[in-house]
Amino acid sequence: MRDLDETDLEILKLLMSNARRPYSDVADAVDLSPPAVSDRVARLQERGIIRGFTLDIDSSQLRKGTPILVTLDVAADSRDIPSVKETLLDTGEVEYVFTTAEADLIAYVRVPDIDVAAWLDTIFDEGTIDDFEVTLLSGADWSPDLGGMEFALTCAECGNTVDREGTSTRIDGDLYQFCCPSCEARFEEKYEQLQQGVD
Repeated sequence: MRDLDETDLEILKLLMSNARRPYSDVADAVDLSPPAVSDRVARLQERGIIRGFTLDIDSSQLRKGTPILVTLDVAADSRDIPSVKETLLDTGEVEYVFTTAEADLIAYVRVPDIDVAAWLDTIFDEGTIDDFEVTLLSGADWSPDLGGMEFALTCAECGNTVDREGTSTRIDGDLYQFCCPSCEARFEEKYEQLQQGVD
């Protein structure tokens, strides 16, 4: 299995800055032919490094309301963080939710009338949130960057890094990476046993 090289990383950087960039432009930038870039992108997709090409919408152009950060202190007796996150994300006003190491949630929100307390009361049962803090934002920027990032695939069986000796296989449509053939065999055996247990 081929490791990622400098060209792969450069292709990823170029596509992250503009996923609609024509392969001919990418090819000029990395000194390859457009078909060679297409092949590399296809391999990156097969390996699961590129999961899809998405549309990046500036929601500030589409949503009403003032952009704020809301830091939520979830009540100790209702520490169901995943449920609180899901509730936040299901509202139309929340775009991002971050979880801190202290189990606080920080949400990027556009609340139409700035009455955050009233807004929280409409989406959460009483006692779910102990306290909250609001930070008014003047803007938000996002800049994806691969600088200094090392790419390494992880073995689906043991968690070790997948290198040139690694293998990959598709099981029920999903692609799995393995550091060695024995990990692949163990994984497939476990998968089959689980499937038999379900039947």
